[in-house]
Amino acid sequence: MIRASLFALAMTLAAPALADDPITPAPTAKDWLELAHRPDWSGSWFPVISDQFAQVASNPPPWKPEVQKQIDHWDAEEKAGRPRGLLLDCLPHGVPSFYLITHNSIEILSTPGRVTILGESDGNRLVRIWTDGRKPPADPDPSFHGYNIGVWQGDTLAVSTTAILPQTWLAVSEAVGIAIGEGAHVEQKFHLIGPDTLAVDLTISAPAVLTRPWQTRRLFTRKRARSYEIVEGVCRQGDFEETTDPWGNPAWRPVAQSADGNVVAPAK
Repeated sequence: MIRASLFALAMTLAAPALADDPITPAPTAKDWLELAHRPDWSGSWFPVISDQFAQVASNPPPWKPEVQKQIDHWDAEEKAGRPRGLLLDCLPHGVPSFYLITHNSIEILSTPGRVTILGESDGNRLVRIWTDGRKPPADPDPSFHGYNIGVWQGDTLAVSTTAILPQTWLAVSEAVGIAIGEGAHVEQKFHLIGPDTLAVDLTISAPAVLTRPWQTRRLFTRKRARSYEIVEGVCRQGDFEETTDPWGNPAWRPVAQSADGNVVAPAK
C-alpha cells in the first residue's frame, strides 16, 4: 500500500508537466493527400564526389586564422599519406558533414509533418526534419544532427538546424576538418535543379571556427533501379567475426586489434 501511494503521488506531481507537453495529432487522410503536391524525391540519391572536391577547392570555408593553421596541418598530413581519419570512431557524421563529405547514398522519406533522410553508411545516419509548423525547443538537447525545422517554399524545402553538438565535425574531407564548436547554425535548401539532380544549398554559421557564414552547395544524383537501393551498413561489424556460443548458437566475437585500432592479421 505504501508503494502504491508513493507511485500515485509521483504521478500526481508529474501530471502538470505532462499536461504541458504538446501532442502531435495523428495524420488525417487530407495530410497524406497533400504529400502528392510535394516534389518527387523518391529513389536513391548519390553524392557527386567530384563536385565536393571542386566546391572546397573553389570556395573553401572562411576559417579563422588560428583554425586555418590546424586545417593546413591536417591537409598536409593527408597529402603525405597520413590521413587523420575523422570518422573512424563510428560516431554519426552529423550536420553539416552529413551533406558536405558523404560518400554514401541517401534516401528521402516524406510523411505528414516530417521529412526523414536516411544514410546508408550506418543506422545512426538519419536526419529528422519537422515540417509540422513547430518551433525549436527552448532548451533542446544537442545532438550530432541537431534539431531540424523545415518549411516548404514552393518546391524547395528550407531547413534550419540548431542544437548541434560542438564536437560535430565541420569537415572538407574525411581527413580534414575541425569541431564545429558552440553556437553553430546550419541552413539548408533542398531543391531539384534537374529531373534527377538534387541541390542542397548550405549556409553554415559556426562562430567558433569561421570568420563569417560559409555558403556552399552539394549535389546528389538519383538512381531508381533496385540494384541502387541503399543497404544496411553497420559501422563496427568489421570489428567482429562469426562464431558460435557454447550452445552452438550463431554469435559474434571481437577480432584482435592493434593499439591503433587496426585488425591484427591471423597468425600463419
